[in-house]
Amino acid sequence: MKFDYLIVGSGLFGATFAYRATQAGKRCLVIDRRPQLGGNVYCEDIEGIHVHKYGAHIFHTNDKQVWDFVNSLVPFNRYTNSPVANYKGKLYNLPFNMNTFYQMWGVITPEQAQTKIDEQRAEAVAKLGGRDPQNLEEQALTLVGKDIYECLIKGYTEKQWGRSCTELPAFIIRRLPVRLVYDNNYFNDAYQGIPIGGYNVLIDKLLAGSTCLTPRQTMTVS
Repeated sequence: MKFDYLIVGSGLFGATFAYRATQAGKRCLVIDRRPQLGGNVYCEDIEGIHVHKYGAHIFHTNDKQVWDFVNSLVPFNRYTNSPVANYKGKLYNLPFNMNTFYQMWGVITPEQAQTKIDEQRAEAVAKLGGRDPQNLEEQALTLVGKDIYECLIKGYTEKQWGRSCTELPAFIIRRLPVRLVYDNNYFNDAYQGIPIGGYNVLIDKLLAGSTCLTPRQTMTVS
């Protein structure tokens, strides 16, 4: 069989290209080095729960055309990502916002929160003695201060990277968003959600009509 396009990778980009090309009458061969299709959005079905194998993925966009397109393939739920961090038995809202600062310091106004953050940032900057931050810990302390760093950044970061924050380069954490509003919404986009039935359903729709090759098998998605 002859193909018009060879697409390397079956993630969202490759699958969307395959869909558009197939709709235009082209033949597509999609190859992937992983044993399953979907790239990083691939989901495993574990006891009826769609588990995101490569980390949580929340689809979000401000583009209504994009949102209408994906919903034309599979309906999406309206999922708002509002993480909660547990530090020594106390819960904190993420991303950093006024709810977080109230839980941490008892402050209730943006001015009070900013003053607290500025005080702790100033302490960290003073300790550097005029030099630039040399590692992630120093960089984070100059951005948000010791309380936020120790409660909500240090442990998670070291678990994620498997190394001490003092061993990680400063550039990893050049920016930390601080919101001085009472809003736990992680994203600001107008349209947010997850495909009902999981991302595998969306990928199957996008690859419909393409020939797909993985280490496990060759298949034509119907």
